[in-house]
Amino acid sequence: MNFLAHLHLASLADSSLLGNLLADFVRGNPDGQYSAEIVSGIRMHRRVDTLTDSLPEVRIARSYFRDDFRRVSPITLDVVWDHFLSRHWATIHPQQPLEDFLAACQQEITPHLPDMPERFQNLNAWLWPERWMERYSALPFIADVLRGMASRRPKLSALTGSFHDIELNYDALEQLFWQFYPVMMQQAKDRQL
Repeated sequence: MNFLAHLHLASLADSSLLGNLLADFVRGNPDGQYSAEIVSGIRMHRRVDTLTDSLPEVRIARSYFRDDFRRVSPITLDVVWDHFLSRHWATIHPQQPLEDFLAACQQEITPHLPDMPERFQNLNAWLWPERWMERYSALPFIADVLRGMASRRPKLSALTGSFHDIELNYDALEQLFWQFYPVMMQQAKDRQL
């Protein structure tokens, strides 16, 4: 769900963009299923997820969600972090416009899609042409993303209602993003992720 952050951190760490984007579609041990470079990217994605989930700023952010939506708050927050990254891209990554960064990512990933899992291929069929990661900067699109996930997975129906908690706590969530994301960027550059 936080596709943009994973691609951005992977680029800073010179890690496989494909592996970092693919990771949520790979279960268990990826060794032997993919090249060493892709496996390394999958493992980086998993380390980033584990680190992010344990950050004090993220624990605080989860507390902003009402009881009915706290269970899905990790998913909602993944989307929110991408919103702030997309919205503030020019500040965070001034050396390259977001659309150019994403075009380079797409160019690197697309040739490998025929050998990837079908669900991942389906994601890519929408992700790039619909310009999701650029559209993440618009808060109404975030509401659409959460609604779409909720409609595809009934167990996640609370995602739709969680958007209201984003609106209620928007400024506080944005401050938390600025507290942890630059640190993660530096860790990626230092190959500590």
